[in-house]
Amino acid sequence: MRFTGNAFTKVRTTAVPGNAVRSTAFRRNQRNLSDFRLKPVLQTQTRFLTLALVMAAAIFAASPSANAQSKLETARDSIFSSLKFRSIGPFRGGRSAAATGVPNNPMLYYMGAAGGGVWKTEDAGATWSNISDKYFGGSIGAVAVADSNPNVIYVGGGEVTVRGNVSHGSGMWKSSNGGKSWTSIGLTDSHHIPRVRIHPTDANTVFAAVLGHLYGPNQQRGVFKSTDGGNSWKKVLFANENAGAVDLVFDPGDPNIMYASTWRIRRTPYSLESGGEGSGVWKSTDGGETWKEITANKGLPAGPIGISGVAVSPVDSDRVFVMIEAPEGGLFRSDDAGETFTRINSERTLRQRAWYYTRVYCGPTNKDEVYVVNVRFWKSGDGGKSFRSIRTPHGDHHDLWIDPADGNRMIVADDGGGQVSNDGGANWSTYMNQPTSQFYRVTTDNHFPYRIYGAQQDNSTVRIDSRTSGRSIGERDWEPTAGGESGHIAPDPTDPEIVYGGSYGGYLTRYNHRTKERRNIHVWPDNPMGHGAGDGKFRFQWNFPIFFSRHDPKVLYTAANVLFKTTNGGESWKQISEDLTRNDPSKLGSSGGPITKDNTSVEYYCTIFAACESATDAKTLWAGTDDGLLHVTRDGGKTWSDVTPPEMPEWSQINSIEAHPTEAGGLYVAATRYKLDDFEPYLFKTTDFGESWTKITTGIDAKHFTRVIRSSTTRPGMLFAGTENGLYVSFDDGQQWTSFQCNLPIVPITDLAVKDDDLIVATQGRSFWVLDDLSLLNQLNESAAKSEVHLFESRSSYRMSGSGSETVGRTSGQNVRGGAPIRFFLKEKPESEVMCSLTITDSADTVVKVWETKADKKSDDESNEQGSPNDAPKKKSDDEPESDPLELETGLNEVRWNLRYPDAKTFPGMVLWGGGTQGPTAVPGTYTANLKIGDEEFTTEFEIQKDPRSQSSVKDLQKQFDFLIVIRDKLSEVHKSIARTRDLKS
Repeated sequence: MRFTGNAFTKVRTTAVPGNAVRSTAFRRNQRNLSDFRLKPVLQTQTRFLTLALVMAAAIFAASPSANAQSKLETARDSIFSSLKFRSIGPFRGGRSAAATGVPNNPMLYYMGAAGGGVWKTEDAGATWSNISDKYFGGSIGAVAVADSNPNVIYVGGGEVTVRGNVSHGSGMWKSSNGGKSWTSIGLTDSHHIPRVRIHPTDANTVFAAVLGHLYGPNQQRGVFKSTDGGNSWKKVLFANENAGAVDLVFDPGDPNIMYASTWRIRRTPYSLESGGEGSGVWKSTDGGETWKEITANKGLPAGPIGISGVAVSPVDSDRVFVMIEAPEGGLFRSDDAGETFTRINSERTLRQRAWYYTRVYCGPTNKDEVYVVNVRFWKSGDGGKSFRSIRTPHGDHHDLWIDPADGNRMIVADDGGGQVSNDGGANWSTYMNQPTSQFYRVTTDNHFPYRIYGAQQDNSTVRIDSRTSGRSIGERDWEPTAGGESGHIAPDPTDPEIVYGGSYGGYLTRYNHRTKERRNIHVWPDNPMGHGAGDGKFRFQWNFPIFFSRHDPKVLYTAANVLFKTTNGGESWKQISEDLTRNDPSKLGSSGGPITKDNTSVEYYCTIFAACESATDAKTLWAGTDDGLLHVTRDGGKTWSDVTPPEMPEWSQINSIEAHPTEAGGLYVAATRYKLDDFEPYLFKTTDFGESWTKITTGIDAKHFTRVIRSSTTRPGMLFAGTENGLYVSFDDGQQWTSFQCNLPIVPITDLAVKDDDLIVATQGRSFWVLDDLSLLNQLNESAAKSEVHLFESRSSYRMSGSGSETVGRTSGQNVRGGAPIRFFLKEKPESEVMCSLTITDSADTVVKVWETKADKKSDDESNEQGSPNDAPKKKSDDEPESDPLELETGLNEVRWNLRYPDAKTFPGMVLWGGGTQGPTAVPGTYTANLKIGDEEFTTEFEIQKDPRSQSSVKDLQKQFDFLIVIRDKLSEVHKSIARTRDLKS
C-alpha cells in the first residue's frame, strides 16, 4: 500500500478468514518457505528480529536484478544492525594483561581484556563499562593514558599472555576524548603490542613495544616511535624478524633515557619456544632514537636469553631491575643505570612459567620497594632480596599500575580481569562484575528453561540459566558444574542434573548436581603433566571432545587420538577406532625450550579435536583431527575411511564439525590454520559421506579465520559461522555468507549452539550471548519481502514469571523480555490520518487488549471529503478495555502484550498499599492478534503455554482466572460508584 498525502491507496487486500495465519501444527521437517505456519517453540524473544526476515526473504527472490540486489544488500545491512543479542554473562572477569590508572583521580582506571576490548571504571572498580565497542575489540595488549592530558588514551592490540588460546590484536588505537571515540593509528600487522609508553610532557610522542606475529616471522616488530600522535611511526629498535619488543620503560627522572627488552617467541600447533637469538635488554639515551644492547653487561646471565622485564626506580634513576628468563635467570639489580648488575633473587616462585609472566615494577617513594607479578603477587621491601605475597582476588598476575603520587593506590591485571586497591593491596575490588569470560565451547541441556554450559579459561566450568524468574541474570543464576577450565561439557539428555565435563590432562568427571557428588571417570588413569605428547598411552588435547549420542542417550563418546565410547556413565570405556591422526613423531616431543619446558597438553598434537554423530544414523560417526585429517565410519566404528577434503591444506586444525540435520551423508567442517600464521577462513561441506567436498567461504573476510559452523535445525540451508572477528550467516547452505554481527562486540566467536530456535554464542572474552527466536527466520519468502504490510506469526509464549528489559545494570546479564510480542512490517509509515489498531482477543472472542493510533483532527471540509462523520471511531463502552497508543514506524514494528487482561477501573487520587488493580494473567490457550491498517486487516493466532514446571493444571489456572475476573469486576464496580458519588457531590 502507498501512503501519499491524505490518500490511503490499497494495493493488496487480505480477507481475514481466508488468509488468516492460524495453523501451528506443521512438523518442522515438512515446513516450506511459502508457508508462514510455525510449530510453537520456547518463547525467548528479541526486538527487531523480523526486519531480517523481510530483507533476507528478498535475497532469495528468483533472479533479482542488479539494482534490486543492491537495494536488498543495503536493506540487509540496515536490518541486521537492528537485531539484538542478549549479553547474559556470567559477569566473572577473564584474563587481562593491561591495566592503568590516572594520577590525581582515585576513581578512574582502565583495563584491557584478552579478547574483550577496553574497559573503564569511574568508581574504583565497583562497576566497569566497555569503551571500545563499535570501534575495535578483541585482544588488548597495552593501555596508556597521557600524564599531560588524561583525555588522550593509546591502546595497543594483542595480549602478551601467549597461552594456547591467545588472540592477536588490530594495531594501535587512539582516543582524544577519554574513550568516547577512537581512531585507528596504524601498526595493523603488529598482532601483539605488550607496552605503550607516552612521553610525560608531550602526548603526541608515544612509543609502542611490538612483539609481532607469534606463529611466523614478520617485519613489523620491535620498538616504534611517533612524534605526531600516531599519524606516522618510525621503527627505532629492531632485533630480527623473529624477535619483538616485550617491555619498555622511561627513566622517570629523564624521559630521554629508556629501557626495552626484546623476546624471541614462537608458537606452533605443537610447541611453545621462548628464547634465542634476538632476545635481550636494551637502553637508549637519546629519546628512543638509537639503542644499545646491554644484555652482555657485567652481571647479567649468559645466554640463551628468553623473556625479560625492566623497571627503573622513580626515587633513584640509577636503580634498574631486570627479571630475566635464562638458565641462571632471576631478578637482577643495577645501581649504576645498567652498567653492571647483580642477581639479587633466584627464587623460582618469581619466575615460574616465564613466558606467561616476567614483569617487574618499582614503588613510587621507596627505592627498595619492588613488585613482581607471577602466579602470586609479590612485594619486596629490601630491594628485591626477599619477597612476601599479597593476597588478591584472583591468581596469575600480568600487569600492575601504581599511582606515582600514592603507593597505596594500584590496579592489578590478572586472569580474573582488573582489580583496584586503595590501601596497598589489603583490600581489592571484585572481579565478579566484568563480563569478559573466555569460553572454549558451549552446550545446553533439556531443562526448562534450558541452561547454558561452558568451561571458562582460568576459572571453573559454568552452568547458567538462559532466562530467570527475576529481572536479570545475576550471580545467583549460575554455578560451577563438571569439568575444568579447558573442557567440553555434556549434560545427560535424560537427566540434566547429571553432567559430564573434561579438563586438561585427559581428566573427565561426572557431577551430580542433586547430591554434589563428583566422580572421576578418566578413560586412562594417568597424569601427563610435564610429559610430551608422545610419552603416554593416549593423547588427550587440552580441549578434547565429549558428546552424547543423538540416538541413544546412554551412549557417551570422548576422544584422544582414538575415539572412545561408554554405555554405563563412564564406569568403563571401549575404544572404537584406531589412531585417526597423522601420528607424526616429530610433532609429539616435549614442548618448550630452549630454556624451559612447558607441557600442560595445550601443545599436545595429533589428536581428535572435533567429533560428532550423524543426525539421522546412529552408526555414522565423524572425527576431525588437529593435524588435518577427517575420518568417517558407517558401521559404528568397526571401519573408518579417510575423507579429508582435498582442498583443505595439510596440517589444518579441524576445530568443529556439524552433522547435516537431514542428510545422512552430510557434514559441515570449520578448520583453522592460524597457528601456522595463516588467517584465512576454511569451511567445507559434503552430502555424500565425504566422497566430494565444496569449499563454502564466499563473503567471509579473508582474515577472519573460522572457528565454528552450526546449522539451523528448522530451516534447511541456514548456517551460522563463528570467526576470530565475528559472526556470519548464510541462507543458502554456505554459497554466500553475510556478516551477522548485529550488536555483538568485536570478539572471537569460539562456539555456537542452536537450542529451541535460539542462537547461543560463546566468546573468547565477552562471556555468553543469546539471540532469541530464530524460528521467525522460517517465515522468509518472496511474498513477505514484497508486502506493503506483513504480520508475522509469533512462536508460543510461556506463562511464567520473570522479565528483562533492553537496559540492565553493569553487573548482571539481560533476561528475556516477558509477554507475547506481535511483530509486523510496514514498507512505509502510514499517514497520520490513517486509523490503525492492533487487537488481542481470546478464544471466546473477548477483547483483551487494544492499541490504536490517534488520527489527526480535520476541518469539516476535510471530514466531508474523507467520509461521513459516522465513519469516525466510536467511543468505547465502559466495559471495553482502554486502548494504549500504537506508535508506528517504517520497517519493523513490535507491540508486546504483557499477558494480562484489562485492569480494574480506578479513580483519581486512589491510594493502595499492599495490593494492585492489575488484571489477571491470561490462561494458557490460543489467542488472536488482529492488525488493522486503514481498511485492511491481518490476523494471526499464537499460543500461550503453561510453564512446564508448574504443578497447576490448565483447569486450575482457568478456575483461578474466573475467580480473579469476578474480583476485578466487583472492584471496578466499587470504584465506579465512588467516582459517580464524587461527580454528584461536585
